[in-house]
Amino acid sequence: MTGQAGTGGDVPVLSVRDLEVVFPTPDGDVQAVRGVSWDVYEGEVLAIAGESGSGKSVSVMAALGLLPATAQVSGTIAYRGRDVLAMTDKELEKLRGSAISMVFQDPMTSLNPVMTVGAQIAEGVRIHQQTKTAVARTKAVELLDLVGIPNAPQRVDSYPHELSGGMRQRAMIAMAIANDPDLLIADEPTTALDVTIQAQVLDVLERAREAAGSALVVITHDLGVVARTAHRLLVMYAGRIAETGMADNVFERPAHPYTAGLLGAIPRLDAPKGTRLMPIEGTPPSMLAPPPGCAFAPRCPRATDICSQETPALRPIGNQLAACHHAEDQYHSHNNKTKEDRDDQR
Repeated sequence: MTGQAGTGGDVPVLSVRDLEVVFPTPDGDVQAVRGVSWDVYEGEVLAIAGESGSGKSVSVMAALGLLPATAQVSGTIAYRGRDVLAMTDKELEKLRGSAISMVFQDPMTSLNPVMTVGAQIAEGVRIHQQTKTAVARTKAVELLDLVGIPNAPQRVDSYPHELSGGMRQRAMIAMAIANDPDLLIADEPTTALDVTIQAQVLDVLERAREAAGSALVVITHDLGVVARTAHRLLVMYAGRIAETGMADNVFERPAHPYTAGLLGAIPRLDAPKGTRLMPIEGTPPSMLAPPPGCAFAPRCPRATDICSQETPALRPIGNQLAACHHAEDQYHSHNNKTKEDRDDQR
């Protein structure tokens, strides 16, 4: 349904099918997620990318039961075959932090300011593993050391405000992997960090994933993060999947104009000298009243009458899936452009 299977087997750790999320507001219903389906497999890194408001974070928050009580959620979310949407609050509490963990975007608002980072890590260990306080503290020191925080035996007693932004994010990663989760979710894990620290945190995240043996879902608007970390890429726009496939294939031959636009808007070291970045014109639509047909049509350079009349289905194009009436043209034109760029560089 969402591209090739992952690297760790045929049974997904988390499976999302026909997910719909609606937020009632005084102005009307916000259709945040509209019929999204995806899987993530053992040992796999899945990146979900798109602009702000595309629905990427909401689709994952639904899987953890972290949406507001007013949110209307339908579809199926299954963790190893168990229906997450049917779980009680107590069952969800047991699932979160043990089987599924999350690294949030801003650690300063996620960490408790009046507890030491070591105490916060140890608390999760004690709750889920039923260990003694001393054992949990030792585990916290080991985890802080694993994620690259220097002088971990001393830093375990530091408060969040005493750590730099990069170190706080490392502490969040340590907390997330404390119970060796099956699935690790990172929501914009590097957005608030400078470029140098971003690279370090991504390395830490990958080491932590390998140490815990977790599958990883990375939510991001930064395709540089995708290129560095992901096996598979899912691009969302206006609450729907625009394109999905193996990350290398999508980067080399995007089949959706939106994906091509995202790639054209980021700098590349291998681009010919003098190449200009090409921003995507316009803005995403209001999800209070999504436009008919393809939501990207008002911003799309390839749009024709059919685009504003019929919603395109997600279908195979080359080695990936794309929801575009003109996917073949986009896919083949990008192939030709890539060939011309290579010829120019010779």
